[in-house]
Amino acid sequence: MTDLSPAALAVWEAFNEDVPGVFIDYGDCLAAALRAAADHIDHDWSGFNCVDALCEIAAELEAQ
Repeated sequence: MTDLSPAALAVWEAFNEDVPGVFIDYGDCLAAALRAAADHIDHDWSGFNCVDALCEIAAELEAQ
């Protein structure tokens, strides 16, 4: 795996937290999921609404 930015690494580690020591390359799937989320939120000049929208998506998925 190439060096990841802190943000990308946090997403990667959160996704793989239940499987310590196991590397499965889900990078393309994670990228597609992040792009889909970004495409379905209203982009706000300040970014605050974007963050709230992403948190709402995450909460909805966690509730499933």
